[in-house]
Amino acid sequence: MRPLTNEETKLVLTKLKKYIGQNVRTLLERSDGLYCLRLHNNRVYYVKEEIMKFAVSLPRENLVSLGVCFGKITKGGKFMLRITALDFLHPYCQNKIWVKSSSEDSFLYGNHVYKSGLSRISDNTAKYTGAIIFSSKDIPLGFGVTGKSTPECRLADPMNIICFNQADVGEYIRNEEGLI
Repeated sequence: MRPLTNEETKLVLTKLKKYIGQNVRTLLERSDGLYCLRLHNNRVYYVKEEIMKFAVSLPRENLVSLGVCFGKITKGGKFMLRITALDFLHPYCQNKIWVKSSSEDSFLYGNHVYKSGLSRISDNTAKYTGAIIFSSKDIPLGFGVTGKSTPECRLADPMNIICFNQADVGEYIRNEEGLI
């Protein structure tokens, strides 16, 4: 487990800013302690600094994971955010989308959010920004990238894509081996 390089840090923080904006600092400097991002086997982990200091004494080949896997740096050099980061991102998100209870299952099976399944969307949501998807009961279901801005959503047809699915909690069942 090693610290991220400058390029990797920029890559990860750019992706996180897409979803939580300037709250990235709040995510790393929480009231219960300082947290850091570490890389192990091309996966980026979010871990408390106190726990990370204990893990330094372990050999790399014996360490499977530490903390919460936020995502993976692909061979192409991009950062792919994973669903395991949802619990840490949703309190800080700026753009929210609520889906109707009738289209929750569709989203959890990996489909996009259509206008017909849209219940609400937060004001001033821009096009192609990150958004957290919530159920009608305010339970976070996943995250994605908006396909339309808030004003465009009002005029959209029912079959227009409002948000492209990036990750959803259904992945815990569909891809449980690949999450760790």
